[in-house]
Amino acid sequence: MNTHEKYINNCLQLAKLGISEVSPNPMVGCVIVHNDKVIGQGYHQKYGEAHAEVYAINSVEDKSLLSNSTLYVNLEPCAHFGKTPPCANLIVEYKIPRVVIGCIDTYSEVSGKGIKILTDAGVDVTIGVLERKSKELNKRFFNYHSKKRPYIILKWAKTADGFIDVDRSDPEHLEKLKQEAELKNDGKAYNWITTDESKKIVHHWRTEVQAIMVGTNTAFNDNPRLTVRDVNGKSPLRVILDLNLRLPDNLRVFDGSTPTIVLNYSKNEKKTNLEFIKIDSNKELIAEILSVLYELKVQSILIEGGTRLLETFIENNQWDEARVFTGIKKFERGLKAPIINKEPNTSLMFGDDHLDFIFND
Repeated sequence: MNTHEKYINNCLQLAKLGISEVSPNPMVGCVIVHNDKVIGQGYHQKYGEAHAEVYAINSVEDKSLLSNSTLYVNLEPCAHFGKTPPCANLIVEYKIPRVVIGCIDTYSEVSGKGIKILTDAGVDVTIGVLERKSKELNKRFFNYHSKKRPYIILKWAKTADGFIDVDRSDPEHLEKLKQEAELKNDGKAYNWITTDESKKIVHHWRTEVQAIMVGTNTAFNDNPRLTVRDVNGKSPLRVILDLNLRLPDNLRVFDGSTPTIVLNYSKNEKKTNLEFIKIDSNKELIAEILSVLYELKVQSILIEGGTRLLETFIENNQWDEARVFTGIKKFERGLKAPIINKEPNTSLMFGDDHLDFIFND
């Protein structure tokens, strides 16, 4: 790894620290180097607050060194007035002579404009250092602006015999599973498929997305909270698909603990931490869902079920990743798990659980 790559890699590590707080902005880290010594660094910490370059410049104790330093940043400095002033102008103001950039910002308000401000001012600009890694870090941001929809992650767990849920129409079968769960006495529900290790990683995933979504049956049958509890982090926006408003208001998703929206065919209504948004029943469902999420500036969403909702996204080819757990438990019969006819890109083990990552390239 050469010098430029080393410092851009530092930028990428810093940028990741903002993953839960900066959306809908991208994750950006910045390092300032003088005579091969880091004299300043920073990252974009929260949406609406200072950008990485500002934090990095402000952290430099002796500002006179800036006129003979190199500024490294994983994403092209902004060129427009938004929540904060343009970072490209700030770099010029402090007469920083060299800037090394991971990748160009494809967002139309910036794309190439920040670089032009720098080059017009005589700054020596190097572009494309660790470009692939830089683009990968902010793929959700780029996806949102290019496809006009969130980055969609499908997630489900299935049993060793291929079921996502029990057969709820068979009381005897349900009772058998409940008795087996009681005998184990491990605190897990009779229809729980995966291990505690897998549960923890799912809660970590929730901290990395802006929204999480389930359908009516999942909200009713499982009564999930859809919040972050087993790790530190911010809970995502809860999105509930309840087209005909069949769900009772005593469910956990309506506890008011975190912002929640309910997509439905009947009404628009706002309450504390709860909003009902009406969608058009005459239009294609997935397109309507994605349109609402785009307008809400949701750049990433985790779809956690149920089967029909997951299958609808798959059938419409509106997904970017699928994360599929396979546990060792068997239901013998029940609701079949969705199927994606693609080979996994990566497979891991979490305790006894097998986890496949599938990318819709």
